[in-house]
Amino acid sequence: MTLRNDMNILDMAEPGGPEQIRQGRAVRPEPAPHEVLIEVRAAGVNRADCLQRRGLYPPPPGASPVLGLEVAGTVAAVGASVRRFVVGERVFALLSGGGYAEYVAADAE
Repeated sequence: MTLRNDMNILDMAEPGGPEQIRQGRAVRPEPAPHEVLIEVRAAGVNRADCLQRRGLYPPPPGASPVLGLEVAGTVAAVGASVRRFVVGERVFALLSGGGYAEYVAADAE
């Protein structure tokens, strides 16, 4: 399976209500050695996401600026040191950000 180099994301024009969310484009992340790349099939909407959208809950340092802390999907690629997961496996993850996208990298633990 060949993956595209870019992806769709949900982005914000500026902090505020749901009307600020819009479709955008971003570079697809590459999994680090300890990560899996998840092709997102579903993303949760939780209180932290809503607070972050309003500008009241900044992402942690180094986290993706893209909203989305909960996802479910399938493994699209694995990092070099990942042995627990295989491509095509169904997974879910809690993230520090980046879930409102077609793909997200997540720690394999």
